[in-house]
Amino acid sequence: MSQGQQPAFGLSFDPRALTDLLQAPGDIRDLTLSRLQDVVNAECFGTRLTGDLEGYRKLIVDARREWRVVYGLRPAPETATHRREIHVVAVRPRAGNDVYDEVGRRLGMTRRPRSARTHAARSCPPQLTTRGAGLRPPLPSAMPGLPRPAQTSPHRPTR
Repeated sequence: MSQGQQPAFGLSFDPRALTDLLQAPGDIRDLTLSRLQDVVNAECFGTRLTGDLEGYRKLIVDARREWRVVYGLRPAPETATHRREIHVVAVRPRAGNDVYDEVGRRLGMTRRPRSARTHAARSCPPQLTTRGAGLRPPLPSAMPGLPRPAQTSPHRPTR
């Protein structure tokens, strides 16, 4: 933190996130604390998460993009100096989406959290819903780019 600058937010850790941080490699610990200092000072914010983890943000910690910090912004306790605080939920490797699965467990989700993109990919596209019994797919000759059958005129004799 630079001289005379007041933090914009307080900082708190889920006890398990603090354990995550202490068990991380030394360089990751240092980078994580530096990134969190930037967030607390409102100099940067992480990317918003979507889907089941909406309302939380992720910070990419290292240049190899292997470690993530997931945090939320919440009201601070009454006795705190700041009105809102950054609450760190997890500091974990991204490999296999481990960090997001762990955040889901720590937040009490009974199933694996899904992003909006995953939800959209798994949902039924509107083209597959049936609107009526009389709908049939178009004839191949009605499809653009496909050859059409030859038109024969009833007035011309065929040889």
